[in-house]
Amino acid sequence: MAQPVLAVRNLHVRFRTGDGTLHAVKGIDIDVNAGETVAIVGESGSGKSQTMMSVMGLLASNGWAEGSVKYRGEELVGLSPNKLNHYRGSKLTMIFQEPMTSLDPLYKIGDQLALPLTTHGGLNKARARKRAIELLELVRIPDPERRIDSYPHEMSGGQRQRVMIAMALANNPDVLIADEPTTALDVTVQAKILELLSDLQKRLGMSIVFITHDLGIVRRFADRTYVMKRGEVVESGKTGDIFAAPKHPYTQMLIDAEPTGRKEPVPAGAPMVLEAKDVQVTFGLKKSFFGKAGHVLRAVDGVSLSVRAGETVGVVGESGSGKSTLGRAILRLQPASGMVRFEDRNLMPLDRGGMRPLRRHLQLVFQDPFGSLSPRMTSGEIVTEGLLVHEPSISRKERDRRAAQAFEEVRLDPAWRNRFPHEFSGGQRQRIAIARAMILHPKLVVLDEPTSALDRSVQKEIVELLRELQKAHGLAYVFISHDLAVVRALSDEIMVMKTGKVVERGTAEQIFDRPKEDYTRDLIAAAFLTENAKAEARSLAS
Repeated sequence: MAQPVLAVRNLHVRFRTGDGTLHAVKGIDIDVNAGETVAIVGESGSGKSQTMMSVMGLLASNGWAEGSVKYRGEELVGLSPNKLNHYRGSKLTMIFQEPMTSLDPLYKIGDQLALPLTTHGGLNKARARKRAIELLELVRIPDPERRIDSYPHEMSGGQRQRVMIAMALANNPDVLIADEPTTALDVTVQAKILELLSDLQKRLGMSIVFITHDLGIVRRFADRTYVMKRGEVVESGKTGDIFAAPKHPYTQMLIDAEPTGRKEPVPAGAPMVLEAKDVQVTFGLKKSFFGKAGHVLRAVDGVSLSVRAGETVGVVGESGSGKSTLGRAILRLQPASGMVRFEDRNLMPLDRGGMRPLRRHLQLVFQDPFGSLSPRMTSGEIVTEGLLVHEPSISRKERDRRAAQAFEEVRLDPAWRNRFPHEFSGGQRQRIAIARAMILHPKLVVLDEPTSALDRSVQKEIVELLRELQKAHGLAYVFISHDLAVVRALSDEIMVMKTGKVVERGTAEQIFDRPKEDYTRDLIAAAFLTENAKAEARSLAS
């Protein structure tokens, strides 16, 4: 039998924490053969990402690996960073889960794409720029000649993730480790990216290690699958066999996990919490040498919406459709024109000082949890930071008590509030971000892709939690997402956005059962390929 390209044997990963030593990965074995796709799946905190971070030698400073990791027979564990750099970026590359924290905000996209090309590929500046444009085109970023000079904050979450994929593919690696590479992507782009990776794999003979919580993707994309739970591999084998006849109860649970149920109707006579009319957000994209105005991008183009207490308005659309920009605009975090009224107050004339007393009532859960959590604060300090501003008179003991309560509400162990953000998985960090917003008992919460980093089983819990909080406190939600299964489970009304405009709106039943626009039909069809895959797997098992 041919030697594996990547062979992991008896791998242990541990972290020193304030609560003692955390044993994150417990003696696992994994093989990756030439040209195949291996998936590693499991819930948040199962150790799947830390397994591959140890392969790349990228563990946090308080972590260490023991055991063996061999690339084509050469041992990687214990190598110095300089020796590891011989492999990283050319032989082994990694697409990280959170693109905004992986991209330098001070450098243009083109400069960051050029770095691996000049460092590992030996290209000069001109050839690297040309290749960078080709890579942006490969990952379906429109107008690559112009967008190559954009900064990360000028791109949507999905576009930033595509830039990360382009960087990882720059030097045609031997092994590509993809850590949740489609998490931030809408369903239609997700399908295109998976098709692109599959095509590149065939053309380059590249091996792919795919880390994900989306089993629908795994079924369509992976040759073999390892299922991890609490740092251990509980099941492994050919992907088709695992889906057709899972042997471990945990694997069966992952396959069946899906947000279920429908939201209760809004109570009659519920008061209006927020009303927005004709909201517009424009960006000027450069001026000429003589000061002549350049291209103007209408990111949000005349959008109106209203949200009552206890109501959820879902906003869906592809990356770059204006969903997140709309959410920031109605919270007055983004300059905009039009009218935005919160309860009985028009927010548009208010300056920063005028908005500050209202901030506790208007909360935002960000798409990228790691980028919004300070790495120098404990998770408990992060969750209670808003209390220092809006309830400065309460004692430290009371803040700590409320932090523990908030952790319990989002299904995290209260004892973990002394840990730092890097000691949590991506999904756990997102729950911390939700706890930070909810601890202030707001009236309106804009949830910008709040479940994008969560595995399906945790998504189900978070959907139930959000429903409970909404019912208990009469919360109004604006729920922004590309995950239509979650949107359907949470929303009263759904708005479908495309290039800054609302192309269709209606109740959840109207949008999913009787869509009027082709664009909406395409989104739904792409989103529920995974649902069809599950049904097919069940039929095979029977």
